Amino acid sequence: MPLPPLDSPKWNTSLRAFAWGMSSVGATILSLVLFVTYIGIGALSHEAGFSLLWSMLATVLVWAGPAQIILITTLASGASIVQSAIAVTVSAVRLFPMVVAVLPLMRTEKSKRRHFVLIAHFTAVTLWVECYRFLPHVPRERRIAFIHGLGCGLMCIGLSATVIGYQLAANLSETLGAAILLLTPLSFLFSTARNSRGIADILALALGLLFYPLASLMDSGLDILVSGVAAGTIAYGVHKWRES
Repeated sequence: MPLPPLDSPKWNTSLRAFAWGMSSVGATILSLVLFVTYIGIGALSHEAGFSLLWSMLATVLVWAGPAQIILITTLASGASIVQSAIAVTVSAVRLFPMVVAVLPLMRTEKSKRRHFVLIAHFTAVTLWVECYRFLPHVPRERRIAFIHGLGCGLMCIGLSATVIGYQLAANLSETLGAAILLLTPLSFLFSTARNSRGIADILALALGLLFYPLASLMDSGLDILVSGVAAGTIAYGVHKWRES
């Protein structure tokens, strides 16, 4: 459903703007990517031995797919809470520039810092991308309410998918359960491929996929890290060479 014009009376109240934000989750393909991702995360939580309530709380409080996977896998491997918290925090640093980038799009003379606390929590890749798509079509004074609605809508999708993935993993055969777990890396792979614009992005992704089988032969447990660093370094070198 397209958003109403900027001067439409349908933007008259913050509640209406919130409702428009909630309904906008149905207008983006990233909602489907989010849904598939969190089905995989729910299944992963079940396989790691966590309860459904814990899985749902992790979705709400962490609200970043990669960080949540790090949290689940580190705790399941026997790491302490402090070690897991440090790993999640380091992974979340990548979101800081996104928050800094989107907040000026919503700031007005009447804005208070407390208005942006929930938005900062909601800001992950999906919300960051959709802010640039939706906000030019939303009156500035209603953008905070709109993003609150959009963020709540996306979180509802994530929570629903977490529950579905958890229950599916609990009730399906081992083969189908493994297939559900595969949804998470596949969704991130396709999302990365979709967002690869420049030659450096495409080259890094292609080389990473090519190097991973070779790095796995090292049997060091660092195969993803080694293949990713090698592919990224080569892609960055090619990018700088093309610029010079």
